[in-house]
Amino acid sequence: MRDNNITRRRFIKGVSGAAAAACFGAQGRNISAAPGKSQVLRIDGCPIHDGERRHAGLDAMLSLMSDSGLRLYRTDKSHRWGGPGGIIAHNDVVLVKVNCQWKFRGATNTDVVRGLVHRILEHPDGFSGEVVIFENGQEQGGFDGDPIAWGRYKDFPECAGAHVNAEDDGLTVNRLVGDVFANAPVSSFLLDPVCRTFITGNDHTTNGFRKIDDAQISYPCFTTKRGNRVELREGLWTGSGYGGNLKLINVPVLKTHAGSGITGALKHCYGIMSMKDDESWIKLRHYKESGSQCGKMYGLVRMPDITIVDAVWVTPHGHHRGYPPETTHRSNVLLVGLDPVALDYYGSKHILLPLGGERATEHDPDSFPGLVTHINGARDIINAHGGVFGAPAHRGDDNIEVTARPAVL
Repeated sequence: MRDNNITRRRFIKGVSGAAAAACFGAQGRNISAAPGKSQVLRIDGCPIHDGERRHAGLDAMLSLMSDSGLRLYRTDKSHRWGGPGGIIAHNDVVLVKVNCQWKFRGATNTDVVRGLVHRILEHPDGFSGEVVIFENGQEQGGFDGDPIAWGRYKDFPECAGAHVNAEDDGLTVNRLVGDVFANAPVSSFLLDPVCRTFITGNDHTTNGFRKIDDAQISYPCFTTKRGNRVELREGLWTGSGYGGNLKLINVPVLKTHAGSGITGALKHCYGIMSMKDDESWIKLRHYKESGSQCGKMYGLVRMPDITIVDAVWVTPHGHHRGYPPETTHRSNVLLVGLDPVALDYYGSKHILLPLGGERATEHDPDSFPGLVTHINGARDIINAHGGVFGAPAHRGDDNIEVTARPAVL
């Protein structure tokens, strides 16, 4: 159907010359940075979490964001983390994308997620929307802390049961939703059960995915626990049209990954699309065109309103499952930015690469072919379709401005 596809002509047209300059204007969200550069914000020394709802490292990051011109709350009230141009309004539906296809340090840190959700709920105007933690583990994920994860833990009998990336390794997404935030407008949606369900552009009730065939990607459409109809590319279905109060926060864990070099801000969107749309596309995604696949998702479907890279624990060695413990490293770092290309370039080069190990060469974004292709492919597609909120995505140290601050001053 025509309303379910983007035409090939529109997809391959791209943007160049004067047209590119026009779309990279001053409109849209921005973090203050030197002209022609992407901004990466870094918090070092996140203290070991104490089990409270707030997360000290995340709070330090919200302050650094505000000082850099990017505020969490959209509000007219005076607030340290708020302002009229902030990200989240009091009635937004906020999608929080996490990695729950794996467990241990291979998954997103749920202490960080808890701290983020807690602060969203404390919106100075009162929060009347919904926070939805979501993931598509491609029939291998789970919110109970014990996903199938392609059988990658079967050789470790001590891994049986629930184990997540948190100081309390039983702090699963299910516990966050059902216990920690039981009386709050917080829900979860695991897309695994519907990753083989594909719907048309006129279907606003079925949970599943819409294909963009010419772009070889798909995106989720689902109804949340509170009855909000999310159709990721278009927005929130109101019954007669689409509302704009849908926000996407990307919270990937930083780790090694064969082929693409790393999993981070870009490849995290593999848990947004369905990999069951066309088996012939698997080789393109793993990993000949992994970067351009990510670029299509962010350029044609939806750019995250912000990306928070969880580098509290990173996995620089072995497999990206985040286990055994000797393959992981406590870095106690959070990165935040708008440009996923810049975040992956910086994270791979300045967090994973210095840790060395047998896979160190794969973490060099200037020399490892898989990672170079991954980052460049994403950058080129994103920039061909309007960039990051009107500004171009960047790679390279000379094109990235980093502002760092310790978590505890």
